[in-house]
Amino acid sequence: MPELAAVRASLQSIDQAHLLNFFGQLTPAQQESLLTQISALDLASIPALVKEYVLSKPGFGAPGEIKPPTYYPARGDSAVRRYDQAKFRAIGEELLRAGKVACFTVAGGQGTRLGYDGPKGCYPAGAVTNKPLFQVFAEGVLAAGRKYGKPVLWYIMTSPLNHAATVAFFESRAYFGLAKDQVKFFPQGVMPSFDLATGKVLLAAPGEVATNPDGHGGAVRALKVSGALADMKARGIEQVSYFQVDNPLAKVVDPLFLGLHAGAEDSSGEMSSKFVPKAGPEEKVGVFCSVGGRTEVVEYSDMPAALTQARNADGSLTYMAGSIAIHIISVEFLSRLASDAAFSLPYHRAEKKVPHIDLRTGQAVNPEKPNGVKLERFVFDALAMCGRGARKGGSILLETDRVEEFAPIKNATGTDSPETCRQIQTQRAARWLEAAGVKVPRRGGDGSVDGVLEISPLSALEPADLAPRVKGLELVPGLQVVL
Repeated sequence: MPELAAVRASLQSIDQAHLLNFFGQLTPAQQESLLTQISALDLASIPALVKEYVLSKPGFGAPGEIKPPTYYPARGDSAVRRYDQAKFRAIGEELLRAGKVACFTVAGGQGTRLGYDGPKGCYPAGAVTNKPLFQVFAEGVLAAGRKYGKPVLWYIMTSPLNHAATVAFFESRAYFGLAKDQVKFFPQGVMPSFDLATGKVLLAAPGEVATNPDGHGGAVRALKVSGALADMKARGIEQVSYFQVDNPLAKVVDPLFLGLHAGAEDSSGEMSSKFVPKAGPEEKVGVFCSVGGRTEVVEYSDMPAALTQARNADGSLTYMAGSIAIHIISVEFLSRLASDAAFSLPYHRAEKKVPHIDLRTGQAVNPEKPNGVKLERFVFDALAMCGRGARKGGSILLETDRVEEFAPIKNATGTDSPETCRQIQTQRAARWLEAAGVKVPRRGGDGSVDGVLEISPLSALEPADLAPRVKGLELVPGLQVVL
């Protein structure tokens, strides 16, 4: 157990000694827990964080002129930019056959907004089968290993809140057919939650510091602290395919994307991203821009209104590259981000309603308006750091189709809900089946699919995989079909 006197002295030196206000009222086990929690915090950094992010409100300031970014269009023969897709796909396939690519899923969230009690990755997502999100990705990882002849390693970042439940879920499902040592779990870190008015770290209970996850940007530090980065290096992993757990259409690996990232002349080979054209100017997604000559994501709330609404001569949005949180990141770059202070990711500030206890009475307080500040890091902030190492080039962007790769489950109803996810899964399955020569029944009027369709990654990772499996298949209107 950390020594009480040492912890108290450290807290007093940063004006946070109130965290021990109720220490004498705690049981020995609670006392040990509280001292351990406090000792796990980066106490030395707290005064600067309070000054810069809590008692001040940093505004968005672009470090240079904001322009539309250059990118690789979804089609290699596009008038926007022509490139040899077969060449880059071959580079990506070779990386996969050599076992140099691992998958990395950010899965620290709970299903609370969906009315689901448990890790979000356990939420049912299959359009017909209702298979959980984790199973969809596990099948993709398994299928990729079979297709390219090398098992694909899968790293999953949980949170302290759902780590045990996530591991137990995989164990109860026999890892969905994957080898146990193929899947590595580790929790992300946490940040203390601060009082908005005073900068004091809040207490959630007399013996519990109020904390919040440190954001998907915290993955960089968590990868190192957990030993995952060292494990990747020991296993010969060079590139990481990054995606978030709420999007079942995310490709666990994409040879074309990997090849562009690793082989394109204008790529640093450090971090690359996919995007989809925004559905409209008001869609609430981050936007890829060229800022001061470097690729960055500008949050929709920070984007100047004039740029959000700007259109090209053909009526299309000028700033249309919507972020979908799909990246390729090199292990070398992750190591540099985790070890070199010069490459440290910035914090982002959010004012939230944070339940806490009154420091005088110990009574629970459930605020009716924002009373606290939560700090987190975003992984996309690393994009601006690409090309600052030995290799020339920057961060490249690959356009993809919304129906092919973006159907997140974020809300219980409406946009980005289970219902819209099922619809998009069905649209993609219909597209793949029609490309394979299968007649898909459609409704008159809007031409929507008459039925519900689901294709497992074990049946097809891409349209070309499907053709041999569906020869002679006939679909009947109104049916739910699983392939």
